Amino acid sequence: MEIAPGFPAVVPVRDSKNPHGPVLVITRSAWSAFTSALR
Repeated sequence: MEIAPGFPAVVPVRDSKNPHGPVLVITRSAWSAFTSALR
């Protein structure tokens, strides 16, 4: 999984093993909640 920096309102996420595949676009607040839940 990798994210694309430089988007102030959202976090684009894609599968690093399939870089030409679909991109999931998540709000910053949802991304923050997701990463906090992983810790």
